Amino acid sequence: MTGFAAVAAELPGCSLTVDLRSVNHRYLDVQLRLPDELRSLEVAARELLTTELKRGKVDCRLSLNHTQPGAAKLAVDAERVAQLRNAAAEVMRHAPESTPLSVSEILHWPGVLTEPTVGPEALAAQALALIRQALAELAASRAREGAKLREMLEQRCRAIEAQIARVAPRVPAIHEAYVAKLAARLKEAGLDPDAERLKQELALFATKVDVEEEISRLATHVAEVRRVLGAGGSSGKRLDFLMQELNREANTLGSKSVDADLSQAALEIKVLIEQMREQVQNIE
Repeated sequence: MTGFAAVAAELPGCSLTVDLRSVNHRYLDVQLRLPDELRSLEVAARELLTTELKRGKVDCRLSLNHTQPGAAKLAVDAERVAQLRNAAAEVMRHAPESTPLSVSEILHWPGVLTEPTVGPEALAAQALALIRQALAELAASRAREGAKLREMLEQRCRAIEAQIARVAPRVPAIHEAYVAKLAARLKEAGLDPDAERLKQELALFATKVDVEEEISRLATHVAEVRRVLGAGGSSGKRLDFLMQELNREANTLGSKSVDADLSQAALEIKVLIEQMREQVQNIE
């Protein structure tokens, strides 16, 4: 399913950003882009993504931006200043006439002023934490889309059930009318439809156009779709299989139909199944 998440964190001397995008795809396809400084995280980051996501074309981009020199808040290295003070005191003891160090001279001494930085381990830990946060936001985004997809599928299920409810009571009458029509044509051709051999052939042919079993299976498959939707969790592959079964029964129903109304119902059901099938491809 589609979704997007973007999270960021400001760290001493740098900033981290994670962009996570997911678009519809039948399988899970993860594209991971990391800066050189965090290349060692590829295995751990990919494991995080594949554990949480089961389907979709996923693009995860982690960006590291270093703070411009002088932009970060400067810090005074107290230990370095203490070393300078002790060294200056030692010089003054041996050369009392020396000029004491000024504040300006101390600040310009290498190592006294420092810009805050974050260590490699802390940087890696923060990067993984951001990926987890982005995954949580992506899951929320996909859940919202999933709720919409579920409602759409349930609407189509109700529409299929309405078609079944409309034509199912008429199936016995359609069957009888078709047998009577065949018998009438046999009479027109000068044959006796009551002859034992012809009666057997009529019964066999009538069985071949009986659609009660297909209608029953359609209703069963629709009920299973409803059950899977209600159960939640990863259901995309199960629903995909059910769409194939529904489509098979609808095709058989259409091919065996001997009534215009029944043929129209079969066509409407096939359209509804196709609409569902297209959306099922997007469900994890």
